[in-house]
Amino acid sequence: MDSFNSKDMALRTQKKLLSKMASKTLAHLFIDDTSGEILDEFYRVSKEFTGNRSESQKVLKNLVKIAVKVGVLFRHQQFSADELRLAEDFKRRLRRGALTVISFHEVAFTFEPSVMSDFLAESRDLLLRLVAAHLTPKSHGRIRHVFNHFANPDLLTKLYGPEEPYTSHRKKICDGLNKLLEEGTL
Repeated sequence: MDSFNSKDMALRTQKKLLSKMASKTLAHLFIDDTSGEILDEFYRVSKEFTGNRSESQKVLKNLVKIAVKVGVLFRHQQFSADELRLAEDFKRRLRRGALTVISFHEVAFTFEPSVMSDFLAESRDLLLRLVAAHLTPKSHGRIRHVFNHFANPDLLTKLYGPEEPYTSHRKKICDGLNKLLEEGTL
């Protein structure tokens, strides 16, 4: 019996094509304007912190690739019931994380780097469990790269410090997160 399955082939092709085409234009096809603005601010924070344009672009490119791939898997109903529960846990975690980011921004002297680093590490591990059976080890590496980059305590301390341009970036990120929360997107 032939094991060819056009649906599986189409899904693999879409994931492969999307991973090759991760660009700002493609991101805006799959990501709303507010999320795009938040991602732009994350890029600026990363670039400011690392001083390395290409590394910052790579981090954001990996972030977009992962977001799009997870979206494709979800749209094609590739997740089992257990994986859908993990996805719901991940979504709740993102919402709680957004509220924490905003709270740290709005309430002076409450920021704790370890809280955010731990949150990002736990989120990374949850996402890895969600996509374990669906994405390649290379994609798993992308997930680790993105989360580990932004979980860096030095980067987080700079982001929540009093210095410009970090305070401006943080404000724009929090404004965007507030908008996503108000719209029910996050």
